[in-house]
Amino acid sequence: MTDGFRGEPRWSVGEEYADRLGNSVWGWIALFTTEVLEMKKINSLREGEFLKLFFGCFATFFLIAAFFMPDRSTMLSGLWQILSQPSKLSTNYFAVGGYGATFLNMALVGYLCLALFVLFGGTPNNVSTLAFILTLGFGSWGINILNVWPTFFGVMAYCLVRREKFGPNVNAMLFSTGIAPLITDLMIRYPNAQAVGFNLQGILIALVVGFCIGFFLPAGLAHSPKVHKGFDLYSAALPVGMMAFFLNATLHNTLGVQLPAGADAALLKIASRTTVNTFCLILFGTCVICAFAMGCRPKDYWHLMTNPEYVNNFTGTYGNAVFLMNVGVFGLFILGYYNLIGATFNGVTFGIIFCMLSTCNSGSHPGNVLPIMLGYAVASWVCGLLSALLGGSFSYVLNAQAICVGLCYANGLSPVTDKYGWQWGIAAGAMHYLLVTSVPSLHGGYCLYNGGFTAALVCIILIPNLEHHVKDRQSRQALEARK
Repeated sequence: MTDGFRGEPRWSVGEEYADRLGNSVWGWIALFTTEVLEMKKINSLREGEFLKLFFGCFATFFLIAAFFMPDRSTMLSGLWQILSQPSKLSTNYFAVGGYGATFLNMALVGYLCLALFVLFGGTPNNVSTLAFILTLGFGSWGINILNVWPTFFGVMAYCLVRREKFGPNVNAMLFSTGIAPLITDLMIRYPNAQAVGFNLQGILIALVVGFCIGFFLPAGLAHSPKVHKGFDLYSAALPVGMMAFFLNATLHNTLGVQLPAGADAALLKIASRTTVNTFCLILFGTCVICAFAMGCRPKDYWHLMTNPEYVNNFTGTYGNAVFLMNVGVFGLFILGYYNLIGATFNGVTFGIIFCMLSTCNSGSHPGNVLPIMLGYAVASWVCGLLSALLGGSFSYVLNAQAICVGLCYANGLSPVTDKYGWQWGIAAGAMHYLLVTSVPSLHGGYCLYNGGFTAALVCIILIPNLEHHVKDRQSRQALEARK
């Protein structure tokens, strides 16, 4: 329908009602009601279609934000800096390319992920949500639109050899980017760590290595849950971490090639609490408002939080609106935690908010993540006391950069809380705290999923003992019911 005078398209039928009733209160009530009804239609979309819409809107938020950054005039040159500089853990893209370039890179990474689902006919699900938000989150400290392609090609080759469709393997393509910092290093500073710049030899090595990683990763993804038994939501971290471990050992330790240094720690001080808080409050607040408009009621979300049964697919179980509410509430919960502990809001910390949020459709919510946070707090306090008694040099306080990053992935252990109770969630969080800062020495800082890899190691130690010695929540409830 078009305006009779100007021929401009109307936004909705509600505008026609508003015109008929005049610029009055009743007209705007009609407009508002109609728009709410349109939002409720979105709630009825099939899971795959809704998630594509969600992915597109999510990425667009970052694109819009890029043009509001004070350094937007240097956005493109900053993006080139991000593409051409090392990305080894932990690289602050706010410092490398600027705020506008970082937001632009995150938006482009998000659109690229969405394009893979659209072009290859993939149907997004709860795992796709994890892969998408995780990959986009790393767009501020390790992944860019250049270093993802070699592993993408490897997964595509796997599909051709196995005669499998590309669509069902898009998740594997996204998870393959967990080793993107290695691809960048191979392209610009291998084997000479002092010479930084693209060279033909490095590009060829990166293509070969990335191709091999992508080709063998899908098999690892299929078998990873057998190792951690589903208690690590970042399941892809185990095969990606083991590949990074193997390649670091081969390319550097075995061949005697110097391992390049990580980013200058001083660059992590370039941060903006205002930028991060403002963007996240708008994004997550919008998710909450849209969830209400789509028909989510407080009791619906409360049911998700208190359901005694473990659920690993929120869109499929509770519907699109409740999932979107969890995105908003869980995101605000994560943001509140990092503000509470006084974290430095650089590109890394900004990214880990979304890396942590990525499990919002796979089982994580504030209720089962809080015990893990408490586990980190308890472990930090106890280790600080013990270090003082032993005369050690303790630095891993809660707001230390490494610990902030570590907690992001410790959240993947939330199934432990759901199945065995809050006390074992605290134990899992404490164990993750003790291990997470030591694991990077295995893979040389090339595995972006370091904390998820650590979570898998925690599962290997903890889960057999829980299964042997502890009754799960359902067993305890059944026993109490019989009594």
